[in-house]
Order: sequence, then C-alpha cells, then structure tokens
Amino acid sequence: MNKKDIKKVVLAYSGGLDTSIIIPWLKENYNNCEVIAVSGNVGQNDELEGLEEKAIKTGASKIYIEDLTDELVNEVIIPSMKAGAEYEDYLLGTAFARPIIAKRLTEIAIAEGADAICHGCTGKGNDQVRFELAIKAFAPDMQIIAPWREWDIKSRDEEIDYAEAHNVPLKINRETNYSKDKNLWHLSHEGLDLEDTGNEPQYEKEGFLEMGVSPLKAPDEPTYITLDFEQGTPVALNDEKMSAKDIILKLNEIGGANGIGLLDIVENRLVGMKCRGVYETPGGTILYKAHSVLESICLDKMTAHKKKELAITFAELVYNGQWFTPLREALSAFVDKTQEKVTGKVRLKLYKGNMINAGVWSDYSLYSEEIATFGESDYNQKDAEGFINLWGLPIKVQAMVDAKNKK
Repeated sequence: MNKKDIKKVVLAYSGGLDTSIIIPWLKENYNNCEVIAVSGNVGQNDELEGLEEKAIKTGASKIYIEDLTDELVNEVIIPSMKAGAEYEDYLLGTAFARPIIAKRLTEIAIAEGADAICHGCTGKGNDQVRFELAIKAFAPDMQIIAPWREWDIKSRDEEIDYAEAHNVPLKINRETNYSKDKNLWHLSHEGLDLEDTGNEPQYEKEGFLEMGVSPLKAPDEPTYITLDFEQGTPVALNDEKMSAKDIILKLNEIGGANGIGLLDIVENRLVGMKCRGVYETPGGTILYKAHSVLESICLDKMTAHKKKELAITFAELVYNGQWFTPLREALSAFVDKTQEKVTGKVRLKLYKGNMINAGVWSDYSLYSEEIATFGESDYNQKDAEGFINLWGLPIKVQAMVDAKNKK
C-alpha cells in the first residue's frame, strides 16, 4: 500500500517517548492521516494518568484505553506459570503482555476500518516481532508501520529533540531516561549505565526500584506466606480466597517489601544481539517458586523431567512472539494434563531477597514418609539387589566383552 492510500492508522500507544512522537510523525509523513491511539491497560497504573489528554493534544483523533489485566493473567500468565516457562531466568514480563495488547489492537483496527497498524518498537528489539506476529494471526493482510525502521531518528536523545521541537510533553529527561516496560507482573530497566555490563545496578539509589526495595533495605524479620493451588492455579493467599490477579498484586506488595524478585541478566534477544536488562518481578518470582515446590511432591519423575524440557520450548515461544501458534496451544494442553493433581498448599519464608521452603502439603502427594524414612518400614531393602543387577546388566556385559577382546 502506498503512503498516499493510508488514511487511517491505529497506533499502539503507551504515552512513552516512542509513541508520543509517533503521532505527529505519522501526520507529517503519512498525508495528515487520522491516528487512533490504543492503549492496553496491563497494570501499568500511573502511566495511564493523563493519557487521553496527551494523545488528543498531540494529534490523535481519539483513544481507546482497554483494560486487559484479567485477560493477561488468565490467558497468558497463569498458563505460562503452570508450564514453568522462563527464558534464561527471565520471567517473561514484557513478552507476556504483547500478544494480548496486539490482539486487541488488531480487533480495534478492523472495527475502525483502519488502513494500517503502527507500533513504536525499535528495529533492535523483540517487541516488533511479538506485535507483528500477533497482528498477522488476526489480520494477515493488514499494513504495518514501524517508524523506527523508517525514520532518520537514531537515538533516544534525538527522540527527545523531536519531542521538544513539536511541543510533545514528556515525563522523562535525558539524565533519567531508562527504557522501561511496566505491567502488573514486572518492571524492566534498560539503557544508560546498565549498557556497561561492568556497572552494578543502583538498587539502593532512591527511585531506581519501583516495585520493591533492595534486599539490604528489607526487614530484619522474615515474612511467612502460604499459597493454595488448585490444578496448578493459585486460588488463595494466606488462607484468603482471591483471584489469580489479586494474588499477584498482593504478592507484589509482600515480595517487593522483602526484596524478592530482582534479576540482572544479559539475555539473548531474538534478533541476534545480547542485551542487558534489570527486572523487578516480586510477585511472579514467589508464584513460580511456590508452584515448583508443590509440583515436587505431586508430579512423578518422568512427567516432571519431560515438563522441564518442554518448559524451555514454551518459554522460547512466548519470548519469540509465537503465542498464537499450534505448538504453543499443544504445549498448553500437555501442561494442563500435568496439572490435574497439582493441588495443595505451600508455605514460604521470605527474607531479604530469599525464598525459603517452609512446608508443602497435598492430598495428591507422591511422597511417602513411611517408604522414605530412615527408620523401620515395610520397604524391603533386599529388593534393591535384583534391581541393581538388572539395571547394571548392560554395563556388566560391556565390561565382559571388553575384557575378552583385550586378551
């Protein structure tokens, strides 16, 4: 489609630096096209304040602000948590939100009769892939505009220059211009001093952490919590029944106060480069831990081991933007089967960034104290002799053949 034929564009709008300048840029470079902003509320809270006024002021004809928090938790986060999906220790906070936002973005674009969808993802990042693959899943013929792959702007400093020249209000400045992504699951930090892998993150600096505190500033007394699960899904916190979303939000408060969930890694991006990120995921880190502890007594060995293998593939699908694919759906079906008896209660002790096992119970526990005890039991230890002889038979035969051939 030629630029002159694009009359209406739906923009994935966060109100951050990138998307704030994209509205005037689109109108300048796409024949003063109509721009409809769409913001997905995935739990970024304060970042939504004043968004409507800002979008209209900078040239949008209207804005949709869609509450996607329940969909994010129930359709992506919990299925991924049950899978044990983590990408190189990263709990996938940004990746979780993208398919849900892009799906809604596409639905609105179709309803509005838009000629194109625009996003503010850079050509260096993973998000461009995540957005565009989800768009292709629901509108395969939709035109996609990615300004970072078109314009002459080469840095965030130049973006700020453009914003200032076009009177676009910003909440950031050049000195505190970390690239951040926030939702109800996590907060990421990239850029500035973090681009040098030799620099320690400024965890103790006022304002750096937003979802919690440094372990050094956490309380000197531990906090005990209990989590109840039914078929792998969290259903109660400290014996109080609540939704999975509310459990995550409450765990964010508790975990953040105890310095839980900080991660500093250099990860392998889908586009081929390594990138350093600092992540805050207090509630999610606790939830993953508790779920894993419960699985340790509810899953048989072969299922648990195969599930761990497939968790790597599941995480790669999420990270690489392949949520809406047959393989991810098939893996989710496998995971759901493994979770049928992952029901019970877990107690954890949180202390200065640490999560310490403090008890686990389940009616479906495969752990038998009577069998495993060092005390007297009905277990016949002599049975092990025959087992070892059969298990070791191939080794014995190989050794006999080797010895024979050496003569």
